[in-house]
Amino acid sequence: MAGLTGISPLARSTHTFYALKRYCFSILLPFVMASSVWIYFQDVMIPYQQNQAIREEKPRGNLSDLYPRWLGARELLLRGRNPYSREITREIQEGYYGRVLDASRPHDPKDQQAFAYPLYVIWLLAPTVGMPFWIVQRAALLLLTALTAFSALVWMKILGWRPSFDQRLAWVLLTVSCLPAVQGLKLQQLTLLVAGLIAVGVSAISCDRLGLAGIVLGAATIKPQLVFLLVIWLCIWVIGDWPKRRRLLLSFAFTMVLLVGGSEVILPGWIREFKAAMVSYYQYTGGGQSLLDVVFTPIGGRSISFVLLLVLVFNLWKLRRNPAASPEFAFALSFTLATTLLVIPMFAPYNQVVLLPAVMMLFRATEDKPPKSLLSRFFLFLMKLSVVWSFLASAVLIIALPFLRTFVVEKGVGLPFYSTLAVPSSVYAALLIIRKRLISVETSVPNRDRILPHGMASE
Repeated sequence: MAGLTGISPLARSTHTFYALKRYCFSILLPFVMASSVWIYFQDVMIPYQQNQAIREEKPRGNLSDLYPRWLGARELLLRGRNPYSREITREIQEGYYGRVLDASRPHDPKDQQAFAYPLYVIWLLAPTVGMPFWIVQRAALLLLTALTAFSALVWMKILGWRPSFDQRLAWVLLTVSCLPAVQGLKLQQLTLLVAGLIAVGVSAISCDRLGLAGIVLGAATIKPQLVFLLVIWLCIWVIGDWPKRRRLLLSFAFTMVLLVGGSEVILPGWIREFKAAMVSYYQYTGGGQSLLDVVFTPIGGRSISFVLLLVLVFNLWKLRRNPAASPEFAFALSFTLATTLLVIPMFAPYNQVVLLPAVMMLFRATEDKPPKSLLSRFFLFLMKLSVVWSFLASAVLIIALPFLRTFVVEKGVGLPFYSTLAVPSSVYAALLIIRKRLISVETSVPNRDRILPHGMASE
């Protein structure tokens, strides 16, 4: 308050009012929003699932998506057993569900929880196979939470965004507490690890540490469906300046040879078994439908997916020569990840954590100066509404919980998930609509690697 000496009491009180208002909106409001999702899962979603399991006699074990991968890695590395075998699948079900699934029971889950990952995921889990799973589970929760929070800060650095401390804190809180992240943390989903590895890998690229980036992105291929388009974009980008960028591709290729080759040594023929496991996975989880397949039918969805892939490649090829610290590179990366979520044959909410750089770009681009076009404003409104919907819906359910009967709340238990289909599509549409605003930055502007926030809001 030393800086307010000599100022009238009215001016001083006005300054205090605006300081409190800024605090409420930048710290308190994000904290309330973040808390609402965690409380929703703990006090609404989980009790509802537990009651439903009792009514329908559904099995409930540890329900950790990490468990099938961990058990498969343990049995292969310590006992030489094939993690893709039916025997291991039955043992996984005993831990994950609490008992082996029975096809004669109509309410038993369809997901067999088989080991449906590339075998080289075992190398990431190798340090944990000698530990009890309850320790691994808790350590994974802490690691994935820290990595998700860290990734928010990493993406800000990659995008050249330097917000104030309270804004950074708000983004970290909301990132760790958004519905996709909380669902992933509750399940210990390796998607959160992959999303963190993507952030670290891209950060290494922006710092010109291409060898390290290739290694990190190679490790991220444990979920190939999430990174295959990203790998295609980076290959195109490397072609844009082969002499300077080839280290990225060579490092990535060398990492993949080690991962795939080392896995082949320990379990010959694993690629064939992995393909069979993926086919079975898509069969018992609903045919492997993408978001577009659900909205437009399989034939329509695949046709649109093909068009979106052509649009993606066309745009990526035009942007291949831009440096890693440029707005064009950031746009290409965000556009690639947004396209990925539309075309991959699954649409689990936790996969949406990879949209974080795209969401940051879009929010930051319109923070200071909203676009003039009515169409742009409309799609940006849809995008922002779909992103914040889960926070708002969770808060409503929590507030209603003490005043409404349990069965009324249970009717709306899925309310926060209603935007699951809207988030990827609205983010993709918003990126396309304001594409020029995001990437049309004059190349002659000094310090171009740090002008992203101003460049995006300069039109």
